[in-house]
Amino acid sequence: MILVAFFIMTMPAELVCNVRPILLVVDGKPYFPIFVTYNEQDFGGTLPSEPDYLSKRFTRLLEGIPENTPPKDTEVEGTSFDLGLDDFEEDEPVFSLELEDFEEESSEAAPTRVISEKPVMTQPKPRDYWALWPPVRYDYKYIPTESKTGTVVLAAPYKTLIEGSDRFTESSWADGHFLGTDDRGRDVLARLIYGFRISMIFGISLAITGTLLGCLIGGTQGFFGGWIDLIGQRLTEIWGSIPRLYVLIILSSFLVPSALLLFLILNLTAWMGIAAYIRAEFLKIRNFEYVKAAKAMGVSNFEIMRRHILPNALTPVVTFFPFEVTAGILALVSLDFLNLGVPSPAPSIGELLAQGKTNLQAIWILLPTFTVLTIALTMLTFVGEGIRNAFDPRKSI
Repeated sequence: MILVAFFIMTMPAELVCNVRPILLVVDGKPYFPIFVTYNEQDFGGTLPSEPDYLSKRFTRLLEGIPENTPPKDTEVEGTSFDLGLDDFEEDEPVFSLELEDFEEESSEAAPTRVISEKPVMTQPKPRDYWALWPPVRYDYKYIPTESKTGTVVLAAPYKTLIEGSDRFTESSWADGHFLGTDDRGRDVLARLIYGFRISMIFGISLAITGTLLGCLIGGTQGFFGGWIDLIGQRLTEIWGSIPRLYVLIILSSFLVPSALLLFLILNLTAWMGIAAYIRAEFLKIRNFEYVKAAKAMGVSNFEIMRRHILPNALTPVVTFFPFEVTAGILALVSLDFLNLGVPSPAPSIGELLAQGKTNLQAIWILLPTFTVLTIALTMLTFVGEGIRNAFDPRKSI
């Protein structure tokens, strides 16, 4: 139940960790940036691209502050630059220019150009706005360009002493990074939540497809037996002797790694474990009396396998399913740790572990990632143990 609760909580990760507000109301008009992509012109800006909702530029746009208005702390009374001809005079000038040098003969009365002291700018009108933000205002790939603490890369979620001084760097909580940032400035908590969701979905999907293929191949071998079973077993042994890691290294040399490619490659051998158990169950059950009776009644082989044998052979399938999910998660984490998995900036628990190994001083990366992975695998193991005990025929009722 705890594992399912965590998985359900991470499924809507876009509503938990995102750089876009869930709801933005400007002058009474609602916007939904998470679900709809807007550009800056929709909010009265000049750029046709999507705005950075966390930037000061977007905040100043909504507040009606011109882009070229200097911040208040940099304003200086009077003229900022007061330059006169005396500033450029030399003791021995090389050349001199007079107004007559620029006069044209054809113009009798040239118009006088008057340069205003201050440029005329249209003052944007401040607007009434408010926003509903997710709990974490970052996603797995956003790299901030501004920081209140002055630290973007490897920002710690606690106060740290600046080396060579007695001053401290403020916690990354001031910028909304509750678990700090990684070596590229991305939010660790957001990458952990997205990475946990991808790992669980990948492991469950791999276990489902591996189980279906295993039931099909193992059931066919066990039901028909004979030469089909003999040839199938030899081919399975040959195929299982091919290491998956070498296959991944070879394919990644000329194919772009992706989650789909990893899923297909791991499915090449994910079915072998469950196929052996299903084959053994079919070899045993095919000699039962009710199966022989179904054959005598003229029931097709497919119907006998589907309706009579498979339901009675699902005990190993249900028992080993949680362990198959665990194996799928470990496979993805291991490949990402070796930089053979999903390429960056895709969120990955294995990539966070690799960053933690590289930056051992950043314990806020390694410790939470290792804890989440350990708890998830431990709970999956408990689920598998509980299911196995429930289907144990030696257990007395």
